[in-house]
Amino acid sequence: MTTTLKTYPKYKNTTTGWFPRIPFDWKINRGKFYFRNRKIINKTMKCDNVLSLTMNGVVHRSELGEGGLLPTSYDTFQIFEKNNLVFKLIDLENFKTSRVGIVPEKGIMSSAYIRLENKDNNNDPRYFYWLYYNLYLQGIYNFLGMGVRSTLNYWDLLEQPILIPPIETQKKIADFLDEKTKVIDELIAKKEKMIEFLREKRIVLISNATTKGLDSKIKTKKSNIEWLEAIPTGWETRKLKYISKIDTSGIFGDEMIGDVEAKLVTTGQLSMSGEWYLELMDTRFFKRDEYNKFKNIYGDIVVVKSSGSSSNIVSGKAGFVSEVEAGTVFGNFLLRIRATDIINSKFLYYFLVSHLTRQRIELMCSSTTYPNLKVWEYISALILLPPKDYQKKIVAFLDAETNKIKETITLIKSQIDQLKEYRSSLIYSAVTGKIKV
Repeated sequence: MTTTLKTYPKYKNTTTGWFPRIPFDWKINRGKFYFRNRKIINKTMKCDNVLSLTMNGVVHRSELGEGGLLPTSYDTFQIFEKNNLVFKLIDLENFKTSRVGIVPEKGIMSSAYIRLENKDNNNDPRYFYWLYYNLYLQGIYNFLGMGVRSTLNYWDLLEQPILIPPIETQKKIADFLDEKTKVIDELIAKKEKMIEFLREKRIVLISNATTKGLDSKIKTKKSNIEWLEAIPTGWETRKLKYISKIDTSGIFGDEMIGDVEAKLVTTGQLSMSGEWYLELMDTRFFKRDEYNKFKNIYGDIVVVKSSGSSSNIVSGKAGFVSEVEAGTVFGNFLLRIRATDIINSKFLYYFLVSHLTRQRIELMCSSTTYPNLKVWEYISALILLPPKDYQKKIVAFLDAETNKIKETITLIKSQIDQLKEYRSSLIYSAVTGKIKV
């Protein structure tokens, strides 16, 4: 007689929507049976080690550099212990404002954050960090916050079902993800540094071409421009306001009423490298005469007047209106420059994004509480004027070289996106038991 041995399947089905199938030796339970929320306020300054919850995890406040609002006292902050979980689940519609972290050492953070501490020392808090972080990546918190609320509290978290592997498996998953994500993060960081290098290379190319020309052996003469000792012989200088038509007003338009519907350009739809984000522009309505006055045409240059942050000065960032952006309207916090026949509009754009112009802007903004352009000073600055045919040569050279850089940056960004997607997939697969570690 042959005996048939009973074997158990590798996975089992569940009734939980987030985790429909799990490994056979795992279980599902609510977070409240494993964690508790306890807020310990830092009265009388028991702790002075200030931490911050960032998109890259929990870091020392000093690592963030200058900028941002700092409290006059930290005695309203709450104390976190090592391996506590910390959540910022406010304004869930904005993915970048919510985040999840695990605390590396004792410290203090905002009392607005949710603090969860482990009830059971026989569980590995690192695994639960990766599990909750995966829910963040999957957008689960945003789903839970849909409707009237856009904020989750600690009770929302503790009521959610979570996966509980055996403790040995928890440690293996945590070790695996700590190691693998570190390698991926380091690779992403290298690629991001490469993008910064290429952006700096772009600015150097532009600066050299618009102030020195394309021939290193060209004869020069003494310059009357600050920070520029010499300029090529045959080049002139003119004030910006005398070689262009400048409109400093702008318009905001209306949401519902108007004769013409068009995209509105505001400060957030231009990058420091001159890229346009058309998909981020709101559609507004304008009266016909308003639209005709404030619409952008091919060759226009729009410049940001207002920065709003002393630690990140974006005043002076500029965009060149190509055929794609023609027909958009410039907003109140921008000014528009329309070149006359004296200067090639693309050459003027390149000069306005060069190091020379950025130096002027930074000096201009350093003496004010709000780092906005001093418009009169900006439009009164001297602009270099090579011969008109030479301007075209410079533009052709810079268009070709900067397009190569742009294509390379686009490729690297795509590689970064793929790495981030792989990282998210790896985390999901590990914490849900889809892969064995």
